Amino acid sequence: MRSRRKAGTKQRAHAARRRRTLAPRRRAGRPGSVRRRRVRRGKAVRRQLRRHAARPPEAGEGRLAVIITACNEAATIGGVIREAQALHPDELIVVLNGCTDGSLAVVRAIPGVTILHYPEPLGHDVGRAAGAAAADADVLLFLDGDLVIPARQLRPFVDAVRRGADVALNGLGRQLGPFSRWDDVTRLKAFLNHALGRPDLGAASMTAVPHALSRRAVERLGPAALAVPPKAQALALASGLNVRIGGSVDVITRNRLREANTGKANPVSRMIIGDHIEALRAVMDKTGSRLAHPDASRRRDAAKGESLCDTA
Repeated sequence: MRSRRKAGTKQRAHAARRRRTLAPRRRAGRPGSVRRRRVRRGKAVRRQLRRHAARPPEAGEGRLAVIITACNEAATIGGVIREAQALHPDELIVVLNGCTDGSLAVVRAIPGVTILHYPEPLGHDVGRAAGAAAADADVLLFLDGDLVIPARQLRPFVDAVRRGADVALNGLGRQLGPFSRWDDVTRLKAFLNHALGRPDLGAASMTAVPHALSRRAVERLGPAALAVPPKAQALALASGLNVRIGGSVDVITRNRLREANTGKANPVSRMIIGDHIEALRAVMDKTGSRLAHPDASRRRDAAKGESLCDTA
């Protein structure tokens, strides 16, 4: 009798252990649990699809030229070149103009650099035009010798052109603050984009670095046009080139202050304002005095003194 009871106890214990082992499997097989697994799986798939949709397309190929302009930038030009070299450009062109501080010696000591040396100052932005004329690459990235910008912040401009942009501008929206605090030059940059039907560009301008151009943009505009950046930008927009924001680099707080660019109505700001007037004039010559904006139902011929009234 005892052996039977002992055997029955062992059997019951074994059955209990088996129930505990199989319980999770049974619960997993219940309809409600299956539905929960399907819901979780569906959410995971949707998250993957959202991440894939948000991921930008892969950047294509294209030979890269980095063009750096400098006038008396011996203290910073070496750092600018080092960050540019981290992009592994096919061409690295440094345009030195009017340098009297040893910038030439600094650049000569760095291997792999093509130097365009002009003993006399070329003035604003002319060096970019000279560098573009000397470059033979598919993507042209423009930098200034007084701003050391990390390579990781420069790469988005190159990638934007490799993905199809013709002009990749520096978006400064976050650094500008409210419109009431903008200076006249910033407002004029935004006005130019708005007048040409691209308010989404804000105050982004080819006047500011970094920016990048495609070979197609350089060939269509001509290298000489880059000497007046707002004019080149306006013509790019008017000719249907793909102009977009390539990245955002704070060059406002790091901009080197000089006697010519400080104070109200300083020489540099007056020059940039003149550049924008020239830009608007160039597009008006190309598209009409109203910059392709419609004249609606206005009958201007009625204002020429031709009266339809009978005065007899």
